[in-house]
Amino acid sequence: MCATTEKSSTTVRLRAGVIGTGVIGQVMHLHFLRELADLYDITAVCDLSAQSAAAAARDYGAPGMFTDWREMVASDLDAVLILTSGSHAPIAIEAARSGRHVFTEKPMCFSTAEAREMIHAARAADVTLMVGYPKRYDPAFARFREAVAELSEPRLLRVTTTESPFQPYVSHYPLHPPGNDVNESVLAALRADARARLVAAIGTDDEFLVNQYQNVLLDTLVHEINTIRGVLGEPDRLDYVELRPSSLTAVMSFGSVAAVIHWVDVPGMTRYSMEFAMMAADGRAVLTFPSPYLRNAATELMIEGGPAGDVSSFKRTEITSFESGFKAELVAFHAAVTGGETPPTGGVDGARDIAVCQAIIRCMATHVPVERPSEY
Repeated sequence: MCATTEKSSTTVRLRAGVIGTGVIGQVMHLHFLRELADLYDITAVCDLSAQSAAAAARDYGAPGMFTDWREMVASDLDAVLILTSGSHAPIAIEAARSGRHVFTEKPMCFSTAEAREMIHAARAADVTLMVGYPKRYDPAFARFREAVAELSEPRLLRVTTTESPFQPYVSHYPLHPPGNDVNESVLAALRADARARLVAAIGTDDEFLVNQYQNVLLDTLVHEINTIRGVLGEPDRLDYVELRPSSLTAVMSFGSVAAVIHWVDVPGMTRYSMEFAMMAADGRAVLTFPSPYLRNAATELMIEGGPAGDVSSFKRTEITSFESGFKAELVAFHAAVTGGETPPTGGVDGARDIAVCQAIIRCMATHVPVERPSEY
Protein backbone atom coordinates (compact mmCIF):
# COMPACT_ATOMS: atom_id res chain seq x y z
CA MET A 1 0.00 0.00 0.00
CA CYS A 2 1.38 3.41 -0.92
CA ALA A 3 1.79 6.03 1.78
CA THR A 4 0.36 9.46 1.22
CA THR A 5 2.66 12.42 0.65
CA GLU A 6 1.63 15.79 2.01
CA LYS A 7 3.32 19.18 2.55
CA SER A 8 6.66 18.08 1.11
CA SER A 9 7.94 16.14 -1.84
CA THR A 10 10.55 14.48 0.39
CA THR A 11 8.66 13.71 3.62
CA VAL A 12 6.21 10.81 3.47
CA ARG A 13 3.36 11.24 5.93
CA LEU A 14 1.95 7.90 7.04
CA ARG A 15 -1.76 7.47 7.65
CA ALA A 16 -1.72 5.74 11.04
CA GLY A 17 -4.44 3.84 12.85
CA VAL A 18 -4.06 3.32 16.60
CA ILE A 19 -5.68 0.27 18.22
CA GLY A 20 -5.96 0.67 21.98
CA THR A 21 -6.51 4.08 23.58
CA GLY A 22 -5.61 3.19 27.17
CA VAL A 23 -2.89 4.59 29.42
CA ILE A 24 0.18 3.90 27.28
CA GLY A 25 -1.64 5.11 24.18
CA GLN A 26 -2.64 8.40 25.79
CA VAL A 27 0.56 9.03 27.75
CA MET A 28 3.03 8.15 25.01
CA HIS A 29 2.06 7.03 21.52
CA LEU A 30 -0.81 9.37 20.65
CA HIS A 31 1.05 12.28 22.23
CA PHE A 32 4.21 11.66 20.22
CA LEU A 33 2.35 10.87 17.00
CA ARG A 34 0.88 14.35 17.28
CA GLU A 35 4.36 15.82 17.93
CA LEU A 36 5.53 13.99 14.81
CA ALA A 37 2.80 15.46 12.63
CA ASP A 38 5.28 15.88 9.78
CA LEU A 39 5.69 12.08 9.72
CA TYR A 40 2.27 10.80 10.80
CA ASP A 41 -1.37 11.62 10.32
CA ILE A 42 -3.54 10.09 13.07
CA THR A 43 -6.21 8.87 10.67
CA ALA A 44 -8.14 6.53 12.95
CA VAL A 45 -8.35 5.25 16.51
CA CYS A 46 -9.95 2.08 17.80
CA ASP A 47 -10.90 0.77 21.22
CA LEU A 48 -13.41 -1.73 22.57
CA SER A 49 -14.86 1.18 24.51
CA ALA A 50 -16.67 3.65 22.27
CA GLN A 51 -16.31 6.21 25.06
CA SER A 52 -12.52 5.88 25.12
CA ALA A 53 -12.20 5.80 21.33
CA ALA A 54 -14.42 8.87 20.91
CA ALA A 55 -12.42 10.82 23.50
CA ALA A 56 -9.13 9.96 21.77
CA ALA A 57 -10.52 10.79 18.34
CA ARG A 58 -11.65 14.18 19.63
CA ASP A 59 -8.40 14.96 21.46
CA TYR A 60 -6.10 13.94 18.60
CA GLY A 61 -8.21 14.98 15.64
CA ALA A 62 -8.66 11.51 14.18
CA PRO A 63 -11.48 11.45 11.60
CA GLY A 64 -11.97 7.69 11.97
CA MET A 65 -13.29 6.12 15.19
CA PHE A 66 -13.86 2.37 15.55
CA THR A 67 -14.68 -0.23 18.21
CA ASP A 68 -13.87 -3.20 15.94
CA TRP A 69 -10.22 -3.47 14.93
CA ARG A 70 -11.15 -5.46 11.82
CA GLU A 71 -13.14 -2.54 10.46
CA MET A 72 -10.29 -0.15 11.19
CA VAL A 73 -7.67 -2.38 9.54
CA ALA A 74 -9.88 -2.52 6.44
CA SER A 75 -10.01 1.29 6.24
CA ASP A 76 -7.63 3.47 4.23
CA LEU A 77 -4.40 3.29 6.27
CA ASP A 78 -0.67 2.91 5.73
CA ALA A 79 0.26 1.66 9.19
CA VAL A 80 -1.35 0.19 12.29
CA LEU A 81 -0.12 0.66 15.87
CA ILE A 82 -1.27 -2.14 18.21
CA LEU A 83 -1.36 -0.95 21.83
CA THR A 84 -3.90 -3.39 23.27
CA SER A 85 -3.57 -5.91 26.07
CA GLY A 86 -3.55 -9.59 25.17
CA SER A 87 -1.67 -11.22 22.32
CA HIS A 88 -1.08 -8.89 19.39
CA ALA A 89 -0.75 -11.77 16.93
CA PRO A 90 -4.31 -11.87 15.50
CA ILE A 91 -4.39 -8.12 14.77
CA ALA A 92 -0.82 -7.99 13.47
CA ILE A 93 -1.32 -10.94 11.11
CA GLU A 94 -4.55 -9.57 9.66
CA ALA A 95 -3.10 -6.06 9.35
CA ALA A 96 -0.04 -7.38 7.50
CA ARG A 97 -2.20 -9.46 5.15
CA SER A 98 -4.17 -6.28 4.42
CA GLY A 99 -0.97 -4.52 3.38
CA ARG A 100 -0.58 -2.38 6.50
CA HIS A 101 2.78 -1.84 8.16
CA VAL A 102 2.65 -2.99 11.79
CA PHE A 103 4.04 -1.44 14.97
CA THR A 104 3.16 -3.51 18.02
CA GLU A 105 3.76 -2.75 21.65
CA LYS A 106 5.66 -5.34 23.63
CA PRO A 107 5.15 -8.18 24.07
CA MET A 108 4.58 -8.81 20.37
CA CYS A 109 2.63 -11.98 21.22
CA PHE A 110 2.47 -14.84 23.73
CA SER A 111 4.49 -17.60 22.03
CA THR A 112 7.16 -18.22 19.43
CA ALA A 113 4.56 -20.07 17.36
CA GLU A 114 2.53 -16.85 17.16
CA ALA A 115 5.69 -14.85 16.47
CA ARG A 116 6.56 -17.04 13.50
CA GLU A 117 3.10 -16.48 12.05
CA MET A 118 3.46 -12.72 12.46
CA ILE A 119 6.90 -12.70 10.81
CA HIS A 120 5.67 -14.85 7.93
CA ALA A 121 2.62 -12.65 7.33
CA ALA A 122 4.75 -9.48 7.26
CA ARG A 123 7.33 -11.02 4.92
CA ALA A 124 4.67 -12.40 2.57
CA ALA A 125 3.02 -8.98 2.33
CA ASP A 126 6.37 -7.12 2.17
CA VAL A 127 5.45 -4.82 5.06
CA THR A 128 7.39 -3.68 8.12
CA LEU A 129 6.83 -5.45 11.44
CA MET A 130 8.36 -3.64 14.42
CA VAL A 131 8.11 -4.22 18.17
CA GLY A 132 8.08 -1.23 20.50
CA TYR A 133 11.08 -1.29 22.84
CA PRO A 134 11.71 2.37 23.74
CA LYS A 135 14.80 1.60 25.82
CA ARG A 136 16.60 0.40 22.70
CA TYR A 137 15.98 3.79 21.07
CA ASP A 138 16.93 5.91 24.06
CA PRO A 139 20.05 7.93 23.10
CA ALA A 140 21.61 6.92 26.43
CA PHE A 141 21.38 3.25 25.44
CA ALA A 142 23.59 3.89 22.40
CA ARG A 143 26.05 5.74 24.63
CA PHE A 144 26.03 2.82 27.11
CA ARG A 145 26.95 0.40 24.34
CA GLU A 146 29.84 2.67 23.37
CA ALA A 147 31.01 2.79 26.99
CA VAL A 148 30.79 -1.00 27.31
CA ALA A 149 32.81 -1.44 24.11
CA GLU A 150 35.56 0.73 25.60
CA LEU A 151 35.89 -1.47 28.70
CA SER A 152 38.58 -4.14 28.88
CA GLU A 153 37.46 -7.70 29.65
CA PRO A 154 33.73 -7.25 30.46
CA ARG A 155 32.84 -9.90 33.03
CA LEU A 156 29.39 -9.41 34.51
CA LEU A 157 26.24 -7.55 33.46
CA ARG A 158 23.99 -7.07 36.48
CA VAL A 159 20.42 -6.00 35.79
CA THR A 160 18.25 -4.85 38.69
CA THR A 161 14.64 -3.70 38.32
CA THR A 162 12.54 -2.37 41.16
CA GLU A 163 8.93 -2.46 39.97
CA SER A 164 6.54 -0.04 41.68
CA PRO A 165 2.99 1.33 41.26
CA PHE A 166 2.64 3.29 38.02
CA GLN A 167 -0.39 5.43 38.91
CA PRO A 168 1.61 8.18 40.67
CA TYR A 169 3.76 8.51 37.54
CA VAL A 170 0.74 9.27 35.31
CA SER A 171 -1.51 11.28 37.65
CA HIS A 172 -0.20 14.57 36.26
CA TYR A 173 -1.36 13.78 32.72
CA PRO A 174 -4.89 14.78 31.57
CA LEU A 175 -6.01 11.22 30.88
CA HIS A 176 -9.49 9.97 30.08
CA PRO A 177 -10.59 7.15 32.41
CA PRO A 178 -11.31 3.70 30.94
CA GLY A 179 -14.73 3.45 29.35
CA ASN A 180 -17.40 1.46 31.18
CA ASP A 181 -19.42 0.61 28.08
CA VAL A 182 -17.86 -2.74 27.08
CA ASN A 183 -20.07 -5.80 27.46
CA GLU A 184 -18.74 -8.19 30.11
CA SER A 185 -19.25 -11.17 27.82
CA VAL A 186 -16.81 -9.59 25.33
CA LEU A 187 -14.20 -9.10 28.05
CA ALA A 188 -14.72 -12.64 29.34
CA ALA A 189 -14.14 -14.07 25.87
CA LEU A 190 -10.92 -12.07 25.51
CA ARG A 191 -9.67 -13.24 28.90
CA ALA A 192 -10.43 -16.86 27.98
CA ASP A 193 -8.60 -16.48 24.66
CA ALA A 194 -5.58 -14.94 26.38
CA ARG A 195 -5.41 -17.72 28.94
CA ALA A 196 -5.63 -20.42 26.28
CA ARG A 197 -2.75 -18.80 24.39
CA LEU A 198 -0.66 -18.50 27.56
CA VAL A 199 -1.23 -22.15 28.51
CA ALA A 200 -0.30 -23.25 24.99
CA ALA A 201 2.86 -21.12 25.15
CA ILE A 202 4.29 -22.69 28.31
CA GLY A 203 2.65 -26.12 28.10
CA THR A 204 0.99 -26.05 31.52
CA ASP A 205 -2.07 -24.58 33.19
CA ASP A 206 -0.28 -24.23 36.53
CA GLU A 207 -1.78 -21.02 37.90
CA PHE A 208 1.44 -19.66 39.36
CA LEU A 209 3.47 -20.23 36.19
CA VAL A 210 0.76 -18.86 33.90
CA ASN A 211 0.44 -15.69 35.99
CA GLN A 212 4.19 -15.17 36.28
CA TYR A 213 4.69 -15.79 32.58
CA GLN A 214 2.18 -13.10 31.70
CA ASN A 215 2.55 -10.53 34.47
CA VAL A 216 6.29 -10.71 35.15
CA LEU A 217 7.96 -11.99 31.99
CA LEU A 218 5.80 -10.78 29.10
CA ASP A 219 4.51 -7.58 30.69
CA THR A 220 7.74 -6.33 32.29
CA LEU A 221 10.92 -8.42 32.05
CA VAL A 222 10.76 -8.65 28.27
CA HIS A 223 12.22 -5.11 28.30
CA GLU A 224 15.27 -6.20 30.27
CA ILE A 225 15.77 -9.27 28.08
CA ASN A 226 15.64 -7.20 24.91
CA THR A 227 18.03 -4.58 26.27
CA ILE A 228 20.54 -7.23 27.40
CA ARG A 229 20.45 -8.79 23.94
CA GLY A 230 20.90 -5.34 22.43
CA VAL A 231 24.22 -5.08 24.31
CA LEU A 232 25.56 -8.65 24.33
CA GLY A 233 23.85 -10.39 21.40
CA GLU A 234 22.32 -13.85 21.73
CA PRO A 235 22.80 -15.89 24.94
CA ASP A 236 24.64 -19.20 24.80
CA ARG A 237 22.77 -20.62 27.77
CA LEU A 238 20.11 -19.86 30.35
CA ASP A 239 21.85 -21.24 33.43
CA TYR A 240 19.50 -20.68 36.34
CA VAL A 241 16.07 -19.32 37.27
CA GLU A 242 14.44 -18.65 40.62
CA LEU A 243 10.88 -17.39 40.35
CA ARG A 244 8.92 -16.30 43.42
CA PRO A 245 5.54 -14.51 43.72
CA SER A 246 7.20 -11.07 43.91
CA SER A 247 10.71 -11.59 42.58
CA LEU A 248 12.76 -13.26 39.88
CA THR A 249 16.43 -14.07 39.47
CA ALA A 250 17.85 -15.43 36.22
CA VAL A 251 21.41 -16.08 35.05
CA MET A 252 22.47 -16.26 31.38
CA SER A 253 25.84 -16.82 29.72
CA PHE A 254 27.12 -14.76 26.78
CA GLY A 255 30.53 -16.25 26.07
CA SER A 256 32.81 -15.12 28.89
CA VAL A 257 30.24 -12.63 30.21
CA ALA A 258 27.54 -13.58 32.71
CA ALA A 259 24.27 -11.65 32.85
CA VAL A 260 22.37 -11.76 36.12
CA ILE A 261 18.81 -10.40 36.22
CA HIS A 262 17.12 -9.41 39.46
CA TRP A 263 13.49 -8.26 39.32
CA VAL A 264 11.44 -7.37 42.40
CA ASP A 265 8.00 -5.90 42.91
CA VAL A 266 7.72 -3.27 45.68
CA PRO A 267 4.04 -2.21 45.71
CA GLY A 268 4.44 -0.16 48.90
CA MET A 269 6.88 2.35 47.41
CA THR A 270 6.71 4.56 44.33
CA ARG A 271 10.38 4.40 43.43
CA TYR A 272 10.75 2.64 40.08
CA SER A 273 14.27 1.89 38.88
CA MET A 274 15.90 -0.21 36.15
CA GLU A 275 19.68 -0.47 36.21
CA PHE A 276 22.15 -2.15 33.84
CA ALA A 277 25.64 -2.37 35.36
CA MET A 278 28.51 -3.78 33.31
CA MET A 279 31.50 -4.80 35.40
CA ALA A 280 34.84 -5.13 33.62
CA ALA A 281 38.46 -5.63 34.60
CA ASP A 282 39.24 -1.92 34.31
CA GLY A 283 35.98 -0.14 35.02
CA ARG A 284 32.23 -0.09 35.29
CA ALA A 285 29.39 1.44 33.25
CA VAL A 286 25.92 1.79 34.79
CA LEU A 287 22.79 2.77 32.85
CA THR A 288 19.76 3.75 34.95
CA PHE A 289 16.32 4.21 33.38
CA PRO A 290 13.59 6.32 34.99
CA SER A 291 9.92 5.32 35.05
CA PRO A 292 8.76 4.54 31.49
CA TYR A 293 5.69 6.70 32.09
CA LEU A 294 7.68 9.93 32.38
CA ARG A 295 7.83 11.40 28.89
CA ASN A 296 11.13 13.23 28.90
CA ALA A 297 12.95 12.16 32.05
CA ALA A 298 16.62 11.58 31.29
CA THR A 299 18.29 8.20 31.46
CA GLU A 300 21.52 8.43 33.42
CA LEU A 301 24.86 6.87 32.56
CA MET A 302 27.58 6.53 35.19
CA ILE A 303 31.13 5.52 34.26
CA GLU A 304 33.84 4.51 36.76
CA GLY A 305 37.50 3.79 36.20
CA GLY A 306 41.07 4.53 37.17
CA PRO A 307 44.53 2.98 37.35
CA ALA A 308 45.15 -0.25 39.24
CA GLY A 309 48.27 1.01 41.02
CA ASP A 310 46.76 3.77 43.18
CA VAL A 311 43.47 5.18 44.44
CA SER A 312 43.08 7.96 41.87
CA SER A 313 39.85 6.52 40.48
CA PHE A 314 37.05 8.55 38.93
CA LYS A 315 33.27 8.49 38.65
CA ARG A 316 31.52 10.44 35.89
CA THR A 317 27.78 10.86 35.38
CA GLU A 318 26.45 11.67 31.93
CA ILE A 319 23.09 12.86 30.64
CA THR A 320 22.92 12.04 26.94
CA SER A 321 19.54 13.48 26.00
CA PHE A 322 16.07 14.43 27.20
CA GLU A 323 14.55 12.94 24.06
CA SER A 324 12.01 10.18 24.69
CA GLY A 325 12.72 6.63 23.53
CA PHE A 326 9.01 6.35 22.73
CA LYS A 327 9.28 9.24 20.30
CA ALA A 328 12.55 7.95 18.84
CA GLU A 329 11.08 4.51 18.14
CA LEU A 330 8.22 6.11 16.19
CA VAL A 331 10.79 7.99 14.13
CA ALA A 332 12.60 4.68 13.55
CA PHE A 333 9.36 2.96 12.52
CA HIS A 334 8.67 5.69 9.97
CA ALA A 335 12.22 5.35 8.63
CA ALA A 336 11.82 1.58 8.32
CA VAL A 337 8.51 1.90 6.47
CA THR A 338 9.67 4.61 4.07
CA GLY A 339 13.26 3.39 3.67
CA GLY A 340 12.61 -0.34 3.53
CA GLU A 341 15.20 -1.26 6.16
CA THR A 342 14.65 -3.71 9.02
CA PRO A 343 14.38 -1.81 12.32
CA PRO A 344 16.63 -2.85 15.24
CA THR A 345 13.59 -4.29 17.03
CA GLY A 346 11.91 -6.01 14.10
CA GLY A 347 9.80 -9.15 14.28
CA VAL A 348 12.74 -11.54 14.54
CA ASP A 349 14.23 -9.54 17.40
CA GLY A 350 10.91 -9.60 19.27
CA ALA A 351 10.49 -13.32 18.66
CA ARG A 352 13.84 -14.01 20.33
CA ASP A 353 12.62 -12.26 23.48
CA ILE A 354 9.49 -14.43 23.56
CA ALA A 355 11.72 -17.49 23.18
CA VAL A 356 13.76 -16.44 26.23
CA CYS A 357 10.59 -15.88 28.26
CA GLN A 358 9.38 -19.38 27.41
CA ALA A 359 12.82 -20.79 28.22
CA ILE A 360 12.74 -19.14 31.66
CA ILE A 361 9.50 -20.93 32.52
CA ARG A 362 10.95 -24.20 31.19
CA CYS A 363 14.13 -23.79 33.23
CA MET A 364 12.11 -22.94 36.33
CA ALA A 365 9.86 -25.98 35.92
CA THR A 366 12.59 -28.51 35.10
CA HIS A 367 15.61 -27.03 36.94
CA VAL A 368 17.65 -27.78 33.81
CA PRO A 369 19.66 -25.11 31.95
CA VAL A 370 18.46 -24.21 28.44
CA GLU A 371 20.99 -24.02 25.62
CA ARG A 372 20.56 -21.18 23.08
CA PRO A 373 17.39 -19.90 24.79
CA SER A 374 16.70 -17.14 22.24
CA GLU A 375 16.29 -19.54 19.32
CA TYR A 376 12.71 -19.49 18.12
